[in-house]
Amino acid sequence: MPAEDDKLSTTALARTLDIPAQQLFATLKDYGWIKRTETSWVLTPKGEFEGGSYQTSKRYGSYIVWPATLEQHPLLAAIESNQRITAAAMCLYYPRLHARQINRALAELGLQHHSILGWELTLLGRTWGGLQEESTSSGAFYVTWPNEIIDNPVVQRELGRHSKQIPAKDSTDEVEPDLFAAPASAAADLNDGIDGHRLQSYLQTGVCNWLYLAQLAHACHRALPTEELVYADFYVPTGNIYIDCWEVEAEPGQLSGRFRKRELYRELDLRHLEINASDNDKLDEVLSRGLLEFGIRC
Repeated sequence: MPAEDDKLSTTALARTLDIPAQQLFATLKDYGWIKRTETSWVLTPKGEFEGGSYQTSKRYGSYIVWPATLEQHPLLAAIESNQRITAAAMCLYYPRLHARQINRALAELGLQHHSILGWELTLLGRTWGGLQEESTSSGAFYVTWPNEIIDNPVVQRELGRHSKQIPAKDSTDEVEPDLFAAPASAAADLNDGIDGHRLQSYLQTGVCNWLYLAQLAHACHRALPTEELVYADFYVPTGNIYIDCWEVEAEPGQLSGRFRKRELYRELDLRHLEINASDNDKLDEVLSRGLLEFGIRC
C-alpha cells in the first residue's frame, strides 16, 4: 500500500527491503519502534523519532507510514532477507503455538509428513520452497522454509486459526498484517473443529483440533460401554481412551453427572483423561503427557 508524500506503509517498506511484512513488523516491535494495542499497531516515541507518522484513508483507516529513506537505516539494512525459517522460528510470529503444533499444521496442509526419521518434505512442500534438512547432532529430519512463507495467506489463515489470531483482512487486500490480532468474531468458529466436528464448548474445540492435527482418529460424544446411557466428550480407539472436558462453570446437574462418570470409569477400569479449563493454554503438554501414560506417543 503506497503512501503519499514519499512515505511508505510498513507493508510497502517490507517490499522495498525485500523481506516478509510479518518479519518487519516483528523486527520493528523488537526495536521498540511500534507496539501492539488491542486493535492496531501504534508508534512509540522511538518510532516517531525515526520518522514514523500516521496517515488515514477511507479504506484502511489510520496506519503507520515511514520515510522512504528509512530503507537505508543500518538496523533495517542489516536484516537478512535470504535466511530460511523453521517451525520453531515461526513461533516468533505465533507465540501461542509450540513448534510441534506448527509442524502438525503444516503437515495437515500436505506440506510435510512425520515419519520415524522426523519431518519429511512432500512434493507440495517442495513447490512452496521447502528444503529437506538433517540435524548434524541427532540425524533427525526437519524442513526449512523461505521466510516469505509467513506472509502466505493460507499459512496465515491456518496458523492464525490455531493460535486464535485470525487476520481480519481479506487475503487479497494489502492492509497491514495483524500479527497479534484477535478474531473478528470471537465466537465465529467456536463450535467448528478443523475436521468438521460440531463441539459444545471452546475447550472441546481445542481438544478436537489437537487430536485431529496429531492424526489420532477420534469420536465425539461417545457412549460409554454401559447399559446406563453416559457419554464421554471424546473417544480415541487407539488405546481405548475416553476424554472429558470440564469447564470452570458447572451446573449442579453437571457436577453430579461428572461424579457419576468418574465412578463408572473406576468401576469398569476404563482409560480416561480429564481436561480442565485451566489446561486450555497448555493442551499440547497436557494431552501429550496424558496419552503417553497410556502408551500413545504424539
